[in-house]
Amino acid sequence: MKKWFFFVLSLCSSFSFAQKSQLSAFRVVPLGIKGGIDESNLSAYMVAPLGTTDYICFDAGTIHAGIEKAIANKTFKANAGIVLKQYIKGFFISHAHLDHAAGLVINSPDDSVKTIYALPVCMQMLENYYFNGEAWANFGDEGKGFQLKKYHFETLQAGVEDSIHHTSMLVKAFPLSHGNPFESTAFLVNSGDAYVLYLGDTGADEIEKSDKLQLLWQEIAPLVIAKKLKGIFIEVSYPNEQPNNRLFGHLTPVLLYNEMDKLAALTGAKSIKGLNIVITHNKPPAANILKIKQQLFAQNKLGLHLIFPVQGRAFGL
Repeated sequence: MKKWFFFVLSLCSSFSFAQKSQLSAFRVVPLGIKGGIDESNLSAYMVAPLGTTDYICFDAGTIHAGIEKAIANKTFKANAGIVLKQYIKGFFISHAHLDHAAGLVINSPDDSVKTIYALPVCMQMLENYYFNGEAWANFGDEGKGFQLKKYHFETLQAGVEDSIHHTSMLVKAFPLSHGNPFESTAFLVNSGDAYVLYLGDTGADEIEKSDKLQLLWQEIAPLVIAKKLKGIFIEVSYPNEQPNNRLFGHLTPVLLYNEMDKLAALTGAKSIKGLNIVITHNKPPAANILKIKQQLFAQNKLGLHLIFPVQGRAFGL
């Protein structure tokens, strides 16, 4: 019972710290936080510079249900239409799996003119298989079928910093390995020299036979040392018991910490201590999600600040 009490206390403390931090540069509104089968709560995170409504949305598994949950939690005072059409300035899709893109497709008829950002492989999937005039109307300005031109499809070049339309933010995209040879994306967003890093689904380099994460850690290490990186969104889909041959391009707590050790080797333990790590994409059932959280807390030797987002509840980074 005592262990359970301190575990729950740690969860509450972790979340409240992120909400109350006086050093926050970004406001985050999770519209969906899970991987897996709950179509009402799949990966999507609205992020804006603090004090603005210039939000971008990292992934778009769940949109409408998440906005409604946020309104019910008094996270937004505006109605759902305003949040979708006016607050969200663009979507950043890490990869085209449905738990990261379904909300984008379903909500497109009611959305406003804006930009969808993705690396080439992901953009080709969106154009060829979703917005193709057959599976769904082509709401974009490229691709197959009649182009309704509501969305501007902006294909990013890996490692090149681009402006984000209708915001003051900049973005740089990096490829990730998600069940090699399949690809996902990390987005590094800059707002006034404060940064946030969002990773879509990814496997560990050692499992993926890849160097994608190592290259990403090398890119962000100077930002961690300079205390300019306000947080990392990164997935942990399974508990440690999941066999390596059943990971399907995902992380466990031990694999996450192996990667964080690599980042710490570049930054030094002192610089990485207290870094905000937003844990995303936990896969049901509930028992697995609880086990993931327990294992993450138990193995947190680097002193990272773990944040477990709640659908519809805002927090600061």
